Amino acid sequence: QVQLVESGGGLVQAGGSLRLSCAASGSIFSINGMGWYRQAPGKQRELVAVISSGGSTKYADSVKGRFTISRDNVKNTVYLQMNSLKPEDTAVYYCNADLQPRRTLPSYDYWGQGTQVTVSS
Repeated sequence: QVQLVESGGGLVQAGGSLRLSCAASGSIFSINGMGWYRQAPGKQRELVAVISSGGSTKYADSVKGRFTISRDNVKNTVYLQMNSLKPEDTAVYYCNADLQPRRTLPSYDYWGQGTQVTVSS
């Protein structure tokens, strides 16, 4: 059984910072890409940032220069440092991992339960 557990969400004023963490646990053979997505009320889930196992990153245009994604491959954890937060960043943030649970199995997409980020103006 694989679990992705997020932490670090909360309420912050515009211009503030938050750091999200997501730890993968359980049966893990390898983890390929990891990333963060978000979903605001009434909107579709969108990509925020992704990072490959080798450290290559990709960001949504709306967060470039403000958010930084990183990962610790020993701890199977991905982080999202969010600076200069804006009210439009308010959403539920979901962690995602392309994870191979066993050597004999293919990789699957796993999702965390989501953590709320609210930015007040």
